[in-house]
Amino acid sequence: MSAGGARNVWLVARREYAERVKSRAFLFSTLLLAGLAMVIALIPLAVRVVDRATVTPVLVASSDRALADQAVGVMDQFLNASLDATSGAGRTFVFEAVQDPGAAVSAVTDGSAAGALLIERKADGGLDVQVVSVGGLGQDRAQLLQIGAFAVGILDWTSSQPATTRPFVIPTFAVIDPGSASSAGPGAAQIDTAEYASRRIVGIVFVVLSFLTLVFYGMWVAAGVVAEKANRVMELLISAATAPQLMVGKILGIGLAGLTQVLLVLVPAVLTMLASGPIGNAALGGEAAGTGSLAGLSPGIVAAFIVYFTLGFALYAALYAGAGSLLSRAEDLQTVALPLSVPAIMGYLPAVLALSGSNSAFIRFASYVPLWSPFVMLARLSVGTVEPWELALSVGLLLVTVPLVTLLAIRVFRAGVLMYGQPPSVRTFARAVRGG
Repeated sequence: MSAGGARNVWLVARREYAERVKSRAFLFSTLLLAGLAMVIALIPLAVRVVDRATVTPVLVASSDRALADQAVGVMDQFLNASLDATSGAGRTFVFEAVQDPGAAVSAVTDGSAAGALLIERKADGGLDVQVVSVGGLGQDRAQLLQIGAFAVGILDWTSSQPATTRPFVIPTFAVIDPGSASSAGPGAAQIDTAEYASRRIVGIVFVVLSFLTLVFYGMWVAAGVVAEKANRVMELLISAATAPQLMVGKILGIGLAGLTQVLLVLVPAVLTMLASGPIGNAALGGEAAGTGSLAGLSPGIVAAFIVYFTLGFALYAALYAGAGSLLSRAEDLQTVALPLSVPAIMGYLPAVLALSGSNSAFIRFASYVPLWSPFVMLARLSVGTVEPWELALSVGLLLVTVPLVTLLAIRVFRAGVLMYGQPPSVRTFARAVRGG
């Protein structure tokens, strides 16, 4: 592109940016989205509050049923000793012994139990204790279970044989997530309820922001083109700049306005998440339990959000610009609004499933489809289930698709901006493509 062409693109972009940012709709939607994001950011704190008043069901499983029964008795007496054991009121834990460790893990996975305590005897006589949890155990309760496991180990050592025969071996202890590839054995990362919620909250904020801004600002692109055609301003603009310059300038200016709004929404949301940890620690007590408030907001996920927002907006904005150029009246916008929003909706729904932890073949496939990947891949990244090659494939397909769709949209835009009085249809679209 020549220097004059780049200057025309910049002038159009600056004009579009100024018009959007100064509008009342921009201010109102920014305040609304910022308030919504701040409310969502407080959910991990609410999880901590609810968790404190919740009785945690824990299954105790071992290949040695006598050991499992003994562990249940010790845990119940030791961790609920000061409470009314007859009524169960105010209990912290409810323990139940089961025979099959696999069944206990399945119960945790399907949500029937908050955690499963897997106890096995090692070759040296000590105990190996693993707590299986899919975000159902807060860090404070996991620490209580570790203390209980230590008590089980002491009682098992004193009751099995004299202390002079075998030295006491401290039980090994780990909290693992059965859905994580990295948690295959002892030493796996501890899962905290607030951290678990935070990862998904960050994903929800990013996915919802992406969906709303891509559709909302895509409609602004189409509405801007239609308005300029309706009042004949387009005829003056097309004489001062080429159709590709006008379209690219509009996409760039409105895209920058969208990015500005996203930043204005994210800043108060991040500040709220930063404040929720100290507020929760001061109100609820403890310090470690609040460390997961921003666990899901890593530099990598922020960078991915910016990349997918930029590429996703360029893709959808080109579609909206091409479709808007075929319209002559603002009333006709409704005829293209729903068809153009359907791909975004179809991508948003699997993104919601991905945020719940689903990693099915369809979810993985959806994260590669360019029209869906800005939502689905972002959701998968927030819960940490993406291989590097999958990310490269997803971004690569977007990088290939965006210029191809933009070139097609330019052909439609070049013919459509001078097309008046014809209702939008598939035939109109095909004729615009051929005439470009």
